[in-house]
Amino acid sequence: MNELYKTQVRNALVSWFLEEKRDLPWRKTKDPYKIWVSEVMLQQTKVDTVIPYYERFIAKYPSLESLAHAKEEELLKEWEGLGYYSRARNLQAGVREVVESYGSVVPQTRKEISALKGVGPYTAGAVLSIAYGVPEHAVDGNVMRVLSRLLLIKEDIAKPKTKKIFEEAVMELIDEDNPSAFNQGLMELGAVICTPTKPKCLLCPVREYCTAFFEGMQDQLPIKTINKKTKVHKMKAVVIKDEQGRILLEKRPSKGLLANMWQFPMVELPTATHTIEEVIEHDYEIDIVRGEELIAFKHVFSHLVWEMESFEGKLKLEKELPTACKWFTIDEIANQPMPVPILKIWNAWKEKN
Repeated sequence: MNELYKTQVRNALVSWFLEEKRDLPWRKTKDPYKIWVSEVMLQQTKVDTVIPYYERFIAKYPSLESLAHAKEEELLKEWEGLGYYSRARNLQAGVREVVESYGSVVPQTRKEISALKGVGPYTAGAVLSIAYGVPEHAVDGNVMRVLSRLLLIKEDIAKPKTKKIFEEAVMELIDEDNPSAFNQGLMELGAVICTPTKPKCLLCPVREYCTAFFEGMQDQLPIKTINKKTKVHKMKAVVIKDEQGRILLEKRPSKGLLANMWQFPMVELPTATHTIEEVIEHDYEIDIVRGEELIAFKHVFSHLVWEMESFEGKLKLEKELPTACKWFTIDEIANQPMPVPILKIWNAWKEKN
């Protein structure tokens, strides 16, 4: 890349971003904590979904200290519906480190900020460049797509080692006078114009400098190998009510998928050998009468799929409940953090009752 080319790309991208950027709440602040929160929320989640969550979250936890001292159950309830709950736990753990070890000031170097729990190379670069104006790369899928087209990079973006090529490209191109607008410009371009399919090349501010556009290859880039097939689990959940009208919930383990979230008693029945009643009796030490079906749907995680079926159930006999299980009143359930598929079942139950 020659200097003239780099200057032209920088100027075109930055001036376009400053003129055309979307009005988003996290763009109205330079507070590194608030930018950090927004970047964590935006991982694997669409902007429109994030906006109300971000605004509620910042209203409840306006400072590093308020989040550092929050109860985990309360935090998970705030995050409920966003998914990928380890993001919330890691964010809180990282924020606690800043409060305890850095006097509540988010570090301003890549080495220090990257050492915080849950802060990867992208989040580190985004916070440093947007909040502090440090010229650092922030490479995510959007940025790799834009640069693979702009610079005709044909390496497979699904391979972890390829990211280094894009990080080096950003550091060569970055506007040292305005790294915030440059990095956000790349992200914005990938989000609204240089989209995965049917990129809007005619509206692109850097079209004149885009190698893929001139080669007619914009639809073939980036190169990405297909992921392996995700594993499907056939899950059945039962909303069990006792004679007092309470509902049985089970807390998931503290590690792994949906850690510490509450769910209804749930079993996996890969074969038709046993009934739900039999498996519930075996796993939960209770006898139930199964009622009507509530709702059936698929819930897709990043690495697996739940094919969910759900039913009503009435308690017949309680022997010895597992320690992770607890009876809740209907009002109490509203305060417990539950993952999206469980909320779906709960809403279906409430509609019928």
